[in-house]
Amino acid sequence: MKNVKMVVTDMDGTLLNSNHEVSERFFKIFKTLQQQNIRFVAASGRPYYSIIEKLESIKTDITIVAENGGLIIENENVLLANVLDSKLLLQLYELVTKIDNAYPIFCTQNQAYILRASDDMVEIFAEYYSNYTIIDSFEEIKDKVIKIALYHTINSEAHIFPLVKHLKPELSVVVSGNHWVDISEAITNKGNAITLLQKTYNIKPEETMAFGDYNNDLELLKCSKYSYAMENAHPDVKVVANYETLSNNNFGVEVILEQLIAKNG
Repeated sequence: MKNVKMVVTDMDGTLLNSNHEVSERFFKIFKTLQQQNIRFVAASGRPYYSIIEKLESIKTDITIVAENGGLIIENENVLLANVLDSKLLLQLYELVTKIDNAYPIFCTQNQAYILRASDDMVEIFAEYYSNYTIIDSFEEIKDKVIKIALYHTINSEAHIFPLVKHLKPELSVVVSGNHWVDISEAITNKGNAITLLQKTYNIKPEETMAFGDYNNDLELLKCSKYSYAMENAHPDVKVVANYETLSNNNFGVEVILEQLIAKNG
C-alpha cells in the first residue's frame, strides 16, 4: 500500500452508513491522508450538491465525481460535464414516463427535476436530491441533464432495468442501488472519470485505492489495483474487486484507510 497516491470511495452503502452519515472517524483519517499527500476523491451517483452536504468541512480539499462520473468538480472548478443530447432526452422522457411504478428524476448540475411524485416519495428523494423542482411536463426542464435516475419502491434491477437495458451500448444504463437505475451518456461511468483524474495527476492504477458496493462502481474498481468491495456489496462487485472489507455500518472504508496510513507512517 505504500505507493498509494489516490483514494476513491463511493458514498451510499460505502462511506455512508445506513443513516446516510459520514463518521467522525473518517474526518480524522482524512487529515492524516492530507498530511501524507494522498489525494481523496468522493465518487457517487449522487449529485454534486448532495455530496458537498455530506463532506462540507473538507469540500475545498477533495475532488468530487458526481452523477456516476458525469460530473467532476474540484474546488468549484468543473473538470468534466457529460450532458444528454436534448433531442435524445425527449425520447428518453417519453420512454421512462411510461414505465409502471417508476419515478423519474432528471439530474442537472445544480438541481433535480422530479416528475409528479407524492409528498412521501419526494421526502425519500430529498435525501439524495435536496435541490429539486417538481414538474408536470418535459418543457419545465430548463437545464442540461447529466443523468436520468429511475426509482422503484421494491427493486430496480428486477422491475426497471429489463425495460431500459436495450438502450445499451448507445447509452450507459446501470443499476446503482437496490431502488435505482441510472441512464447517462455512454462514456459516463466512474471508471472513465477516475482514469481522467489519473492522467491529470500522473497517478497509475497501481497507485489508486477504491471502495464500492454497487454496479455503478464496477468500472471504478477495475481501474484501481487496491479495489475493495464492501461486505454489503452486490455480488457482481465482489467478483470484480481484488479485496473485500467490512460493511459500511462497520467502518469498512475507515479500517482500510487506517491500515494505509500505518503503512505510510
